[in-house]
Amino acid sequence: LDTVLMTPREVFRTAIVRNASAIVVAHNHPSGDPRPSEADIHATRSLVQAGRIIRIEVLDHVVIGQPSPDQPRPWMSLRELG
Repeated sequence: LDTVLMTPREVFRTAIVRNASAIVVAHNHPSGDPRPSEADIHATRSLVQAGRIIRIEVLDHVVIGQPSPDQPRPWMSLRELG
């Protein structure tokens, strides 16, 4: 399994029930590579757009992996990447 399909509706469901004003999204890459994929970037953009409509800010999307010589941190923040 290398892809998980999610919808903004599923991601924001708990935030809406809990009356949250912001969320942080995180997921892991079983490959261990924490660099975001094109699908991660697209999903993040969709979540940010949906969040604007319902007024729940997406503070960050963090991808978790494993450290490596070229990537010493085991995670990457899409917010930091711009």
